[in-house]
Order: sequence, then structure tokens, then C-alpha cells
Amino acid sequence: MFFVSKVVFVMLSLFCLSGCIVTSAVGLAVDTVTTVGSVAVKTVGAVADAAIPDKED
Repeated sequence: MFFVSKVVFVMLSLFCLSGCIVTSAVGLAVDTVTTVGSVAVKTVGAVADAAIPDKED
């Protein structure tokens, strides 16, 4: 009986931890997309600044 309760405890623990793993993976994906988007916007801004001459008064 002790073995069965131990197995049930381990299975429940793994089930709970799998939710944490999914949450971490989603968080990593969101961070990656945010970083890539930020770099893309900065790059386009830099290219636009270099291509469009400044107006001098």
C-alpha cells in the first residue's frame, strides 16, 4: 500500500510540474518574439534615418 501511495504522489507531482514547464515554454516564446520584433523595429528606424536626409534650416 505504501508503494501505491508513493507512485500516486509522484504522478501527481509530475502532472503539476508539467503545467510549469508549459508556462515556461510559452513565456520563452513570447520573450523571443518580443525581442525579435523590437530589433526589427529598431533596424527599420535606423535604415529610415540613414536613407532620409535631415532637413537643415
